[in-house]
Formats: sequence, C-alpha cells, structure tokens
Amino acid sequence: MGGSLERERWPPAFRTRDSRNPGELPVGAVRGTRPKRVDANGRPLYWNGDMNMKTKRLRLCIGAGASGTIRRPLRRWLVVLVGIVVGGLFPFQNAHGSDPTTDTELLKLKRAVVANYAAVTSASYQDSLAAANTLRTAVDKFLAEPSERCLRGAREAWVAARVPYSQTEVCRFYDGPIDQAEGMINAWPIDENYIDYVADNSQAGVINAASKFPVLSRELILSLNEKEGKKNISTGFHAIEFLLWGQDLSATGPGNRSWRDYAEGSTNADRRRAYLRIITELLVEHLETVAAAWNDGNKGNYRSDFIGLDPDAALANILKGMGALSGPELAGERLTVPYETKEQEDEQSCFSDNTRSDLIYDAVGIENVYRGRYLAREGRKVEGPGIHDLLLRVDPAFAGTLAAQIEKSVACARSIPQPFDQAILGTSPSPGREAVKKAATALQAQSELIAQAAKVLSIKLNL
Repeated sequence: MGGSLERERWPPAFRTRDSRNPGELPVGAVRGTRPKRVDANGRPLYWNGDMNMKTKRLRLCIGAGASGTIRRPLRRWLVVLVGIVVGGLFPFQNAHGSDPTTDTELLKLKRAVVANYAAVTSASYQDSLAAANTLRTAVDKFLAEPSERCLRGAREAWVAARVPYSQTEVCRFYDGPIDQAEGMINAWPIDENYIDYVADNSQAGVINAASKFPVLSRELILSLNEKEGKKNISTGFHAIEFLLWGQDLSATGPGNRSWRDYAEGSTNADRRRAYLRIITELLVEHLETVAAAWNDGNKGNYRSDFIGLDPDAALANILKGMGALSGPELAGERLTVPYETKEQEDEQSCFSDNTRSDLIYDAVGIENVYRGRYLAREGRKVEGPGIHDLLLRVDPAFAGTLAAQIEKSVACARSIPQPFDQAILGTSPSPGREAVKKAATALQAQSELIAQAAKVLSIKLNL
C-alpha cells in the first residue's frame, strides 16, 4: 500500500484530488462559513420565528482554484446517499406496518428523541459557553499579570474549553445555528503569520502591522477573518491557541511561546495583549449566541422551531450531523489528510498538541447523540431516548451493529498516541500510523452505517 490508506474502501463520494497530494483522498467538509447576517457588533443573527429549516444546497467544489487550494464541501457525505435513493432503497413512507397503535407509539418515540437531542445539544453548548467564560477569565488574568504561571493557567483553560466544544461538533452540517458561526469559532487550519510573528519573519501578522492597522478592534478582526483565503483565520479557538502557544517547533511537545511576548518592553506587546483580549471576548460572544439559539423556553428561537418540525425532518438533520462529522470531516479531513501528507499544518490543534483530545471528544459527541445522553459539568446527567432507542424498536440487530461500531470508533480515537503530529510520521507499520489508519477506517464505516440507519428508520434525507 506504500503507506496509504486502502482508498478502494472509500466510496466515490469521498474521493477527490487534493492539490497538496496527487493521490485520491477522502475529503471532508468546509471547516466554517461566515454568517449570512451580522448585527452592528459583528454578532451572527439567527432565525426569529420563521426559520427556513431546509438544508442548504451547497455546490460541490472539487477543482483547484487559481491558488491551487481546494474548498471542501459541507455536504459531500450526503452525496454517497444519492445511489441509495435512486436505487429505491429509501422508502418514503412508513415501511414498518400499518398498525395504528404501533405507528402512534413510534411517532411518540421519535418526538421524544428529537426533544432529548435538543436537551443534549443545549447542555453541551451551555458547558462550552461556561468553559469559554473560564478561558476569558484566565486570559484576562494573564494579560493583567504576564507571567509563566498565568500563561500556564490560560493554556489549561483553553484545553479544558475544547472538551465540551468538541462534543458539540456533531450538531453541525445541517444549517443550524453553529453553521452560521463556526468559521468564527473553530476555523482551521490557520496561517499563523497572518496574526503574529513566526520563526522566519519577526514582523509578520496583523499584530506587527501597526502602520497598516493602527487600531485593533473587533470590527477589524472580524472583517479580516477568512479574507482572501480560507487559511487567513483571524479569530476563534485556534487563533487564541496560536497566541498562547506560538508555533510548534518541537518534535516532543507543543509550542513554547514566552510569556514575555506580552510583557512591557516586548515588541508590540500592547497590540498583542489587545488582540488576544478581543478574540477571546469574540469567542464568548459567538458561543453565547449559539447557546441562546438552543436554550429551552425561548419562544421563537431555533430550538423551539426544531422541536416543532415534523419528527422525520428533525431526525434527518440529526443523522446528517452524525454522518458528516463521522465520515468526511473526521475520517477524511482530520485523519486521512494528515495521514497522507504527514504535515503538521494538517492537524487541527497543531500549536497545543491537543488534536488527539479533539478527535476523542468529537467521537464521544457522536456517541452522546446516538445514545441520547450527555455528562454535563459537575457530574450532571442529561439523558433520554436517542437514535439507538429508535433503532431498537425497528431493527434491534442493526441497532446493536451501529452501537458496537460507535464504541469501536471512540476506542480507536483513544488509541492514537500522543502527540498526533508524531503519530502520523514514519512508515505504515509504525504504531502511530496504524492507530490513525484504524481510527479513520472505523469512522468511515460508522458514517456508512449511519446512512443505513436513515434507511432503516424510513427517514428521507434531503440531498
């Protein structure tokens, strides 16, 4: 195999040509898009009662542009289902009998699954918001008192904030609230010299361009996000990550930016402090908006409209989120691409060496939705019927198969050795590369089973 994943195992919908590697690669979803509408302060606006819940028909962009880069499709995972639909494998009406009692009970269970999904999602975003607020407090303390101790505290708060946020990524890919703001929260990879100095250019970045950008403001930073290139990321988790850790130039650990970069006497320390403070505040504000969209009891917000949908339409969105994250995003974008390229820039949290943890909690997030449960902060449990309960009612054997595969995917993610950027190096027989390959294969198999789950449940996915 020459060190490559066995590409014939990947369905055609996950294949394309990548300009960085001439081989065929399964690719993932666009990491983030800008919000369609923002208010005067740059905050994304969401639906207010008359929400259009139809899935965006995003175009597939598989060719390289003038710059030689690829824009990865948000809905590529869904294309694999076209053959299923065309082949007549998706029944568009109930295929499980016409017993009125059975139909009524199944409909009641579907509604309970949708309502519990909303509760799990809300709890996940509330935890993510709380962790982001803790991060803001730690950053403020560090900026007020630059020191090694305070920098360590800010880094620890950033790592802790990734745990709940990664578990929310399963709620992406169906044009929900996070899809309007994700590009300002979790966009990656980033061109670090777009923000601040790098090893070979001490004057790089917005922070050091005082003559071009004399005043650093939230409006400026938001306007620069993804401007003239998808790697031109100016805000979000990974911009904060770079400013806390700096470039990762070590084979044995993460980046090692000095706290002195923020102390008086360091070049542009005042601008660096201002920039970090602004983007940390923006992270909190954007998560506040997404969390509010899922809050219980807010009439006219996204959650109330989501619960009011036809249960099959809501379940279609849930399955899309699970499947798109499993296959093109995790198996493709976050595992197979770095496996093939062996490049550090292709790992998600490359400055902090937190990629392995991100992958684990992404996989856990999918399991949360499947099982209908979430372990919230301070041990509080949110629990109710999930997709697994629906499948048990309709096809117990298949429910067991998918449950086992999801457990396997989580275990495979946990088996990847730390740090991820070293695991992808070497030859294929190396333990790290084998673990990455197994995780990618498991998540791809999982995505295909999720597609089958829609068929089993007679759920029509709007492609």
